Amino acid sequence: MRKTSAQQRDWVDGFLFVGNQLALDFLNTKPILDGAPRELLVTPAALQRWLVASGIVASPKEKELMRSWRNSRRAEGLVRELIAFRERLRAAVLRLERGSIPGGSFLAEINQLLTKYPQRARLVKSGSRLLVDALFEPRKPEDVWGPIGAAAAELLAELELSRVRKCESNACVLHFYDTSKKGSRRWCSMNICGNRLKVAAYQRRRRG
Repeated sequence: MRKTSAQQRDWVDGFLFVGNQLALDFLNTKPILDGAPRELLVTPAALQRWLVASGIVASPKEKELMRSWRNSRRAEGLVRELIAFRERLRAAVLRLERGSIPGGSFLAEINQLLTKYPQRARLVKSGSRLLVDALFEPRKPEDVWGPIGAAAAELLAELELSRVRKCESNACVLHFYDTSKKGSRRWCSMNICGNRLKVAAYQRRRRG
């Protein structure tokens, strides 16, 4: 996949957001670009950019807290641990897409994250309504596990699993949660893979 100007809506600050769910967007931080896998979470600074782009980190206070630790060795270690967890999550998602529940060891890992890094919440106004909003104050690098663990738990337990899918393109490794009315979404994005595959199918029909 090569990013073009037509695809900007799928990218935010160098990261893809086509998953419709936070854990899947986290999973998609190692896409295929220009024909090869590319790691996007290469440094703590890149992780910070992803957290901001994803909406996990939003307030000036949260951003300042992250800046206070992003150059530390602890933050570098966290990035390595997150990448390793992401690949275990990938294996779990592939099992879900085949109709199987992830193994007990992975479920135990998620439960440990939920216990050790519980998500706090607050009420916020949205027009005339009140909404429950996750409260994230990253005082130390490991606090990042809070929203990641909660999103993984939501993915495993609260979504309609038949709508969790990998892009149908063989050249793509992105996953998404299909929120379309008919549940017929096939590609990570029409801008990235959909149009290309449709053109290829049309050309095959013409040759036939």
